[in-house]
Amino acid sequence: SELIKPYLASKYKLTEVPKSLIFYMSKHSGPVNEIQWCPVRDQSHILLSASMDKTVKVWDAVDTGCCLKTYSCHSCAVRAAQWSSCGRRILSGGFDSMVHLTDVETGKQTFSSKNEFRISTLKFHSTESNIFLCGGFSSEVKAWDIRTSKVLRVYKAAVQQTLDILFLPEGREFLTSTDAVSRDSADRTIIAWDFQSAAKISNQIFHERYTCPSLTLHPKESMFVAQTNGNYMALFSAQRPYRINKKKRYEGHKVEGFAVGCEFSPDGTLLVTGSSDGKVFFYNYHTARIIRTLSAHKEACVSAIFHPVLPSLLATCDWAGEIKIWQ
Repeated sequence: SELIKPYLASKYKLTEVPKSLIFYMSKHSGPVNEIQWCPVRDQSHILLSASMDKTVKVWDAVDTGCCLKTYSCHSCAVRAAQWSSCGRRILSGGFDSMVHLTDVETGKQTFSSKNEFRISTLKFHSTESNIFLCGGFSSEVKAWDIRTSKVLRVYKAAVQQTLDILFLPEGREFLTSTDAVSRDSADRTIIAWDFQSAAKISNQIFHERYTCPSLTLHPKESMFVAQTNGNYMALFSAQRPYRINKKKRYEGHKVEGFAVGCEFSPDGTLLVTGSSDGKVFFYNYHTARIIRTLSAHKEACVSAIFHPVLPSLLATCDWAGEIKIWQ
């Protein structure tokens, strides 16, 4: 992309809050669950999207706003999708209990596996590109090795569903957020795991009685944020014992049962989240104050993600199947 080229050699500049709509992309016929920019810098004009319409699409979301390819390997809603670190493959999982690794160029599956449960989250290991974690409507999270097509390890928790997975830096530990809030206890909502031994490190991280549909890591500091169904985001240390910061709560947006994603800007100064009323909220990470809101969509906005190279470019998606690019 000619637009990205001038930025590739330079250091990421300060993030600015986008103000205007550039592209409106609406080829999906169902809610969009996930969007992600390609992690390879010189291919970062490409965006993937996973939808309830059973498809994964890739878009040129910087130059043209056009859909480049559609992959229809799932027979039910696609709940999670992720780029491989090389940007040549897409890992996807859905309510058909299937996980597929699709070659972006050929559209062929280089790995496929059937699970015993519907999949709601997938994450590649942060340092080992052939390993990924898979969770969903089950008490188990599985680690798979793509090279052998085998399950490496199983992480067992007494929960009904895994909502999100987050690797901590270096990949030795990871967090799961789970649907395990009972009337009496709020433990197990966020669980920390040792990746190698499959042992639980802690299930006493978050004590509020809210589930956490998504987790995100700060790009520079050892902190992570959990989106909660209490209509706020909570801040935690990403090091043991993963203490919550009680002085900072990012509130003002609405979650209302949607799997609303949240993310930091690449420079770590802003925290951005969708909202069930279709808005996008931009928070100052340090003060937890709302800097601005963007009336982005008519339906619930479930994801808002900053471009990894272009400082103010933002992609958003919603429950009506629309994807928008802002600058």
